[in-house]
Amino acid sequence: MPLPPPFQISRRRFLRQLAGVAASTGLPIWYLDRLMAEESGAAKTIISPNARPRMALIGAGGMGTGDARNALRFADLVAICDVDNSRSEGRAEMLTEPNKGRRPDTYSDFRKLLERNDIDVIINGTPDHWHTLINMAAAKTGRDIYSEKPLTLTIDEGKRLVSVIRDNKVILQTGTQQRSNQRFRLACEMVRNGRIGKLKEVTVWLPAGLRRGPFQSIPVPEGLNWDYWQGQAKAYPYMKERCHMLFRNWWDYSGGTMTDWGAHHMDIGYWAIGLKAPSTIEGKPTVQPIPGGFTTFSEYECRFEFPNGVVYNVRTTTDDSPYGQILKKDGQRNGIKFIGESGWIWVNRESLEAHDKEIFRAPLPESAERLYVSNDHHANFFECVSSRKDPICPVEVGHRSASVCHLGAIALRTGKKLSWDSESN
Repeated sequence: MPLPPPFQISRRRFLRQLAGVAASTGLPIWYLDRLMAEESGAAKTIISPNARPRMALIGAGGMGTGDARNALRFADLVAICDVDNSRSEGRAEMLTEPNKGRRPDTYSDFRKLLERNDIDVIINGTPDHWHTLINMAAAKTGRDIYSEKPLTLTIDEGKRLVSVIRDNKVILQTGTQQRSNQRFRLACEMVRNGRIGKLKEVTVWLPAGLRRGPFQSIPVPEGLNWDYWQGQAKAYPYMKERCHMLFRNWWDYSGGTMTDWGAHHMDIGYWAIGLKAPSTIEGKPTVQPIPGGFTTFSEYECRFEFPNGVVYNVRTTTDDSPYGQILKKDGQRNGIKFIGESGWIWVNRESLEAHDKEIFRAPLPESAERLYVSNDHHANFFECVSSRKDPICPVEVGHRSASVCHLGAIALRTGKKLSWDSESN
């Protein structure tokens, strides 16, 4: 029996629209169709106005503020904490209107904020060297946590954090949001299911870091508690190049682009390989820091080998480097390339390509290995706050993914080839 004409017209329009989306995103129609089915069958994050979680933002920089604004779809913001008073007060004003006109309270000490009994969720947007201490403190008070990446400053911190999160039965979502992007998930599913044959090599291109200096100390800006900002790190006189947006270029607080962009792209390469950790790691900086300037390496190469024999390369790109010239032709500065016995797949935030577009045309079979489905990183977190199930990037994923970046940084700093036993570490 033929379908009624209105449905036929709607379906044709739907398919045309789907084809348009496929063309603009590089995603095949069968995969978009599957995404729609998953979306319609998935539990929606619908929270009663009387049951919305109450959240607090600790660390009101650009990423933390962006996370809080995004999370206002699902929760109410009751407090903001930052050791820079101008930031906490400014963000409180900025977020009042999207927070339904309610101005969040402001704090300069996260410990005071955690003494409140009306906070359910913490968004941790602090610099990397503060992540673990604040996440552990929040977990011990029973708060669920959305933590910016990289999850930790060191590998040992990750092992300790996993224990605290699990002992206190709280939800933690690591802010490696590329795992909630359909393009990256499809690339990883294709690799895991042999669309390019047996995986042989993964190459991750990261943006080159900053190479500047030397710098001079200046008076601490009014309203900034510089001693508290430094925390457990070595104490230094204040330099504007050490604080806020530029902190990632100092080993005391972060790991350069290796742990910044690496926490995203290296995580995707790691996701596709599907093993706990590499077995050997070696690396070399290709440019040395300027004395008296930023301490992390701006340009470097690393080579990891996983127990299954996959070689995993990490390289930085600049417009005038050989790698940069290759990527510049396509307007791409960074991304991940998977190389198998029978072809390759390239993916970044703008594109999904392969040696032959035909490998995307046929749907993966029902028996194919499927990866965790999340199409909205913050929605996934709040769904799990409600259901108490693990999010797409729980504490173990955040720890293991960050550990790959930390191992690369250690190899760069020591100049040694490292061996790693993931089972005992």
